[in-house]
Amino acid sequence: MQSFDFTTLMASCAELSTKWLPARLEKFYQTDRHTLLVALRTLEGRAWLCLSWHPQGARICLGNPPPSDLDTFTLSEQLRHQLGGFALTNIAMIAPWERVVDLQIAKRPGDLPLYHLYLEVMGKYSNLILTDANNQIITVAHQVNSSQSSVRTIQTGQRYSPPPPVLKKIPTQEFSLWKENIKLIPGTLQSQLLANYQGLSPLVAKTLIEKARLSPESLTEFLTDINWKNLYQQWILWLESIKTGKFQAGKTKKGYTVLGWQIVEKSTNVQSLLNDYYSSILKQEEFEKLRHQLKQKVNSLLEKIKSKAQAFQTRLAQAEDADIYQERANLLMAYLHQWQPGMQSISLPDFSTGQSIIIPLQADKNIIVNAQQLYKQNQKLKRVRQSVEPLLSEVLLELNYLENIFTSLEHLESYQSLDDLQTLAEIEQELIRQKYLITNRPPISKEESKPHRYLSPSGFDTIVGRNNSQNDQITFRLAGDYDLWFHSQQIPGSHVLLRLQPGSIAEEVDLQFAADLAAYFSQARGSEQVPIVYTPPKNVHKPKGSKPGMVVYKQEKVIWGNPHRVNKEIDKI
Repeated sequence: MQSFDFTTLMASCAELSTKWLPARLEKFYQTDRHTLLVALRTLEGRAWLCLSWHPQGARICLGNPPPSDLDTFTLSEQLRHQLGGFALTNIAMIAPWERVVDLQIAKRPGDLPLYHLYLEVMGKYSNLILTDANNQIITVAHQVNSSQSSVRTIQTGQRYSPPPPVLKKIPTQEFSLWKENIKLIPGTLQSQLLANYQGLSPLVAKTLIEKARLSPESLTEFLTDINWKNLYQQWILWLESIKTGKFQAGKTKKGYTVLGWQIVEKSTNVQSLLNDYYSSILKQEEFEKLRHQLKQKVNSLLEKIKSKAQAFQTRLAQAEDADIYQERANLLMAYLHQWQPGMQSISLPDFSTGQSIIIPLQADKNIIVNAQQLYKQNQKLKRVRQSVEPLLSEVLLELNYLENIFTSLEHLESYQSLDDLQTLAEIEQELIRQKYLITNRPPISKEESKPHRYLSPSGFDTIVGRNNSQNDQITFRLAGDYDLWFHSQQIPGSHVLLRLQPGSIAEEVDLQFAADLAAYFSQARGSEQVPIVYTPPKNVHKPKGSKPGMVVYKQEKVIWGNPHRVNKEIDKI
C-alpha cells in the first residue's frame, strides 16, 4: 500500500480548505475501529469527510457515505454530543512539515475555535484526538498510557502535547546548503535525501531522483554538477507545490501521485483519487485476511470430519463380519457331536461350499458356550451397524457441505469489487449461524451480494452462485418454469441457472456453455471433463432441515462440462 505521506497530506488539506471551508458539522459516523466519517454541509453541497487513523491507511479526504447500519461506537457518540451543529472553520498543520492536522471548530464561521480535532497521520502511531480551546483532551480514538509508551501518553483529561519532533532538517531552497547536506556523508542518493530532510517519503524521494534521470542507488560522491542541478530543479518544483498548494492528481502504474509525475490516468480532484485508492486497497486487504481465516477454519473442520468419517467407516467394515460369526455359530450347533473337551479349534464343512472352515474355540468352555459367544458377537456387530450407519450418513452430509463451502472460498480468488467482500462475508455469517464459527465482527453490509451473470452464445442470461446464499437464491427464488438448473454430479460446486424465455429452446451450445460454467465453478475445476447434471428447477428440492445450498434433484440428464473452455472475462454482465 502506498503511504499517505506529507506531500499527499498537504495536497488533500489544500483542496479541502479551498472547496469545503467553512462547513457545518452535521453528523458523525464511525464505520470501524479506525475510521470516522463527518458530514460537512456548505453552500455548495454536502460531503462526508473521512478521518482515518488506520495503522497502514491513515488519511484525511472526502469519502463514501456511511452504511445505513446503526453506529455503536463510543467515539462518534461523544463527537456528536460535543460538536454537532458547530462549524469547521480551518484545516491547518500544527507545525511546519509535521503530519498532524488541526481541524479547528467554532460555534460559527469567523469565531475563535472552541475545539481542536487533531488527526495524527503517523503510521502505526496514528490517532484522532479532540481537545477544547485550551488543548485539554476531551476524547481520543486510542488512549496511550505510561505502560504503553514512556515517551508520550495520550489520555482524556490531560493536556494535549504534540508528537516528539523529528530530528531532521527542514527542506531548504538554498542550493549550496542543500547539496552540502546530502553530500556530507557518502551514500546512495535516496538514502541521503531521506536521512537529511523532513517531509520526504521514500516514494517522493525516488520520484524526484528518477525525474532528474538518475538512479536512487546513485552514489552521491560520483554525481556531476549537471546531475546536482537536474535534481535540484525537481526539488524546487516539489517545494513549490507544497508552498502554493497546487497539485496535480492522477493514477500511476502502481498507485497514485499528487505531483503530476508519471501519471497514466488523470483525476478530476485529489479527494476522489485518494478515496478510491485507499478504499479499494483496504477492502482488498480485509478480503484477503478474511478469506485466509475462513479457509483455515473450514480446512480444520474438514480434517476433523474426515477423521470422524474414517472412524465410522472402519467400524462398519468390522461390522461386515457379523454374518461370519453367525455362520460359524450355526456350524458349531450343527456339529455338536464332533466336539471333544479341550479342543482349541475345530474344522467343519461349510454349508454352502462344503469346504473345511477352521473355527477357533476356547478350550475351557464347551461347544455350546462357544456358539453362544459367537451369536453374541453377531448381535453386537449388528447393533454397531445399525447405530453407525445413520451417524456416518450424517457425517458424510456434513463433509459434503463443508467441501462445498471450501470450494466457494477457493473460487473467490481475488478482490475486484465490494461485492466480492460481501460474498465472502456471507460465508462467514453462514458459518456463524451453523455454529461452526464465533466472532464479534459486525456484518459488512445488510445488502445481499450478487451472483455472477454471463451471456450464453444465444444470448441467454446464465447465473452462477458464488456462495450458498446465492445458490439458494438463484435456485429457489430466481428460477422460473422455463429455466434449466445445472450442477456438477456428486461433486461440490456452484448452482448454475440457464434462463430461457417462454417458448425458447436451449441450443446445444447454450447447454454446453452452462455445463462448462458449472464445471469451472466446481471442486473439479482442474479436470479435463466434469459430469454435469441438468434438469428443470421444479425437479430440485431442499430436504427438510438441510444446510444452505444442499439440494436433491430428479429426472436429470448428464452432460460433460469442460472447465478449461471458460474465460471469466468474456460475456460477463
